Amino acid sequence: MKLLIINGPNLNLLGVREKSIYGETSFDAYMEALRREYPDVAIGYFQSNIEGELIDKLHEAGFSYDGIILNAGAYTHTSIAIADAIAAIETPVIEVHISNTAKREEFRHKSYLTAVCRGVITGFGLKSYELALRAFL
Repeated sequence: MKLLIINGPNLNLLGVREKSIYGETSFDAYMEALRREYPDVAIGYFQSNIEGELIDKLHEAGFSYDGIILNAGAYTHTSIAIADAIAAIETPVIEVHISNTAKREEFRHKSYLTAVCRGVITGFGLKSYELALRAFL
């Protein structure tokens, strides 16, 4: 199985930013551990703070991966364009969030992506990504 994890804005700062919400582990360290735990799964990774780059990667991945695990960060709550990109591809997408967005600020309660994703996993810290991976398996 070939999966791609796509992270949106500010997720390059995991392990540094708001540790009480996002934890102390960098995503690079987490990816190493995840790849070790699932050696039979080819796990690609892409991160960008730029909405258009995320859309381009979704278009590209829609033809070359079995599944996409997407944490669009704040774009989850603002980007109809990312939702349209997900709807335009055949590769299934699982939306993930590290924190429980329903317990946070009101603006984080609405996701433009949920309706076009296969499912949503939220609130389990970095484990949310592994749960999405297991859902694909």
